[in-house]
Amino acid sequence: MKLNVGGFDRVGRIVIGVVLLLVGLTAPLSATWQVIVLVVAAIALATGAVRFCPVNYMLGINTCKLEEKK
Repeated sequence: MKLNVGGFDRVGRIVIGVVLLLVGLTAPLSATWQVIVLVVAAIALATGAVRFCPVNYMLGINTCKLEEKK
């Protein structure tokens, strides 16, 4: 698997994922919105952690620096 999430993009995804996770677990949301927020948080955290995003891959987007790519 080629890496396609790097640098600021990776940090941003992790930060957004943590914030959404906290919102999903603590905010008074309906069950539907809570599930949506938690799923988006999980996707953001996962793509930031593994440094690969299937949507970036399909769109040909790569935010890794040359020395980060494997």
